[in-house]
Amino acid sequence: MSSMNGAAFPAGWADRVRALARGELTPVPARAAATVLLLRDTADRGEPVVHMLRRRVSMAFAGGAYAYPGGGVDPRDERPVRWAGPSLDLWARRLGVPAAQAQAVVCAAVRETFEESGVLLAGPDAATVVADTTGADWEADRAALVAHDLAFADFLARRDLVLRSDLLGPWARWITPEFEERRYDTWFFVALLPEGQRTRDVSGEADRTVWLRPAEAVDGQARGEMFMLPPTIATLRALLPYDTAAAALAAATDRDLAPVTANASLDEAGRVVLTWPGHAAFTKEER
Repeated sequence: MSSMNGAAFPAGWADRVRALARGELTPVPARAAATVLLLRDTADRGEPVVHMLRRRVSMAFAGGAYAYPGGGVDPRDERPVRWAGPSLDLWARRLGVPAAQAQAVVCAAVRETFEESGVLLAGPDAATVVADTTGADWEADRAALVAHDLAFADFLARRDLVLRSDLLGPWARWITPEFEERRYDTWFFVALLPEGQRTRDVSGEADRTVWLRPAEAVDGQARGEMFMLPPTIATLRALLPYDTAAAALAAATDRDLAPVTANASLDEAGRVVLTWPGHAAFTKEER
C-alpha cells in the first residue's frame, strides 16, 4: 500500500499522479468555491474561536474532514444584489478575477454560510445586520436555498436585505491539485459572528459542529484526533498570532491571495512526491 508519512494515500491518488505525469490524465476544471471562517471571542477568556463542521464520512469530497461552512459557486450568484462595502471593482482587484466572478464568489461565501450555519451576513441597510435568523420562515428560506429552489438574489430581494460584503475579509485561496477527481478553486474568508446571531447545526453535509480555539484545532489535527485537509490546517495556523477575532479580521487586508496548489511529481525511484509551495510542512512522499 502507498503511504504518505505513515498515512495511506486516498484510493487512486498514486495511479492518477502517475497517469498525469505520463500525459494520460486530463485535469478536470476547478469549480469556483467559497468558504468562511466564522470567528467570535469567548465570553470568559476573551480569545478568538472559530466555527468548524465535520463533514459526513459519506461525502464524496473530504468525507470525515473538519472544515468551515462553504461550497461551490452557483451560476445564479452572479445575479445583481443590493451591495454594501467595497465596490465590485475593488473586490475584483483583491480576488484577482473579473467583477462578475468576484460578486459570485462573495455571494457564495455569504449564501453558503447561511445554508450551513444559519448565520447571515446581510441587513436592512449598509450599517446593520439581521439580528435573528432562527424563525420558521428563515428556516424555510434556508432550506429552499439548499435545494436550489430559491436563488440567493431573490432571497435577499424578497426580504429587502443588503449583502454586507464589508463584513468579509479575504484570507486565502487554494486550488485542489490537478490529479484530483473533484477540484475546487476556493477563496477563504474570515468574518465575525454578527451580534445577536448564533450558529445552528443545520448542515446536511456535517455530522458535528464545534467552536474551537485555533490552537485547539491545530493540536487536534497534530494528535490525529481531527482529520483536516492542508488548506484548513494552513488557515487555522494563520489565525494563531491574533488575540481577538477583530484583530484577525483587520489582518485580512494584507493577506496574500496568490493561489496555492499541490505540485505532484515522481522522484528518481518513481515514487510520488507532493509539495505545496510555501507550505513545506505538507510535503508528502510515497513510501
